Formats: sequence, structure tokens, C-alpha cells
Amino acid sequence: MSTSGGQSPNLSIAAIALMKGVVYRDTHEQAWQHILRLRPQLADHMAVLGLDVHLDEAEGWAYLRARPDDPDQPLPRLIPRHKLSLPQSLLLALLRKALLEFDATDGVGRLVLSRDRIIADLRTFLADSPNEARLVDQADATISKIVDLGYLRQVKGTSTSSAEYEVRRILKAFIDGQWLAEFDARLQEYAVSLGLGPEQGESDDR
Repeated sequence: MSTSGGQSPNLSIAAIALMKGVVYRDTHEQAWQHILRLRPQLADHMAVLGLDVHLDEAEGWAYLRARPDDPDQPLPRLIPRHKLSLPQSLLLALLRKALLEFDATDGVGRLVLSRDRIIADLRTFLADSPNEARLVDQADATISKIVDLGYLRQVKGTSTSSAEYEVRRILKAFIDGQWLAEFDARLQEYAVSLGLGPEQGESDDR
């Protein structure tokens, strides 16, 4: 049995790729094939390290998640947890909602959002500032962080000022249905934390 490139499946390649982060079928073609072919062996191998392999063949992604701690035999954490700022958490919520709406309207292929659209959505919930440039810089920094985390990917050929971003479907694995069911309540919490009035914090269901 060999991968699409003719190379025999290699457990080390599959494991190392996953340890580096999320593996996508469309951007990590060779590593994806190794992971796909060696799923049982890879699961056993990672279990020794206290990690589970999460793979969605239909969506085309795979990643590692730490198993719940065993109080009797706690293990050092290999997969770091990322502490997100309030704007970063807000943007993830907005992106997840946009992805849900896209799929609900029979959206086919990728969900791509413009930088201007993302900033406009964030502006609804960010505290008003007399310094427009500062607000935009904050929004750009938030977008950049979400790109670094792998939930957004800038579309090739687009410049920073007119950038377009693909919403990566791995987001569905981290924000589940229960979380979305509480979306409006969470937005109200964000609004209060950011010092906005009730009207400014309401969701407009875009």
C-alpha cells in the first residue's frame, strides 16, 4: 500500500505533521495521505502520549487533542492551550456563525470573507473609539492572530488592504452546536465586558 505519490505510508511523517499543528488535505497533501493510511497505528501511537487523533475525512482535516487528565497519573501537556483575548474570542464566534449560515443556505465550497466585512462585523461589538486608525489596527491584529491559529487563511493574490480570507472548517471542531445555541447570550456578555450599551451588543443575525 502506498500514498498517492507512490511513497509507502510512514508513521513518523504522519505523527510529526500532526505534532506541528492541524493537517489539511488541500494544503498538506502528502502528510494527509500518510495520516489517512495509518489511522489505527497513529491512534495507538499518540495514545501513549496522552493524545487523541481527530480526523474528519469529509472536511479534510486532522489534529491532535489532549486527553482529559488522569488525576492518578497526570501527564505533561504536549498540546498548548491558547489564551484568547476578548476580541479574538468574539471573532471566532462571528466566523463560526457565518460558516453555519453559509452551510444552511446550501453553500458549496469555501466560505471567503473580505477584510472589510470582518472588520465591519467586529466593529459592531468593539467599543467606540475616536481614533479610527487605532480601531482598524486592533481589528487587523485580531484577524492576524486568528490566521496564526489556523482558523482563517488569506486568499493568495490578495493584498493586506483588500485581503480576502477563507474560513477554515476546522473551526467546527472547536465551536460546537451547544456553544452556538448560546451565541446571542455570549454576545451580550461580550458587549457588557466591553462597556457597550444593550442596543450595541445585540446580534443582527447577519
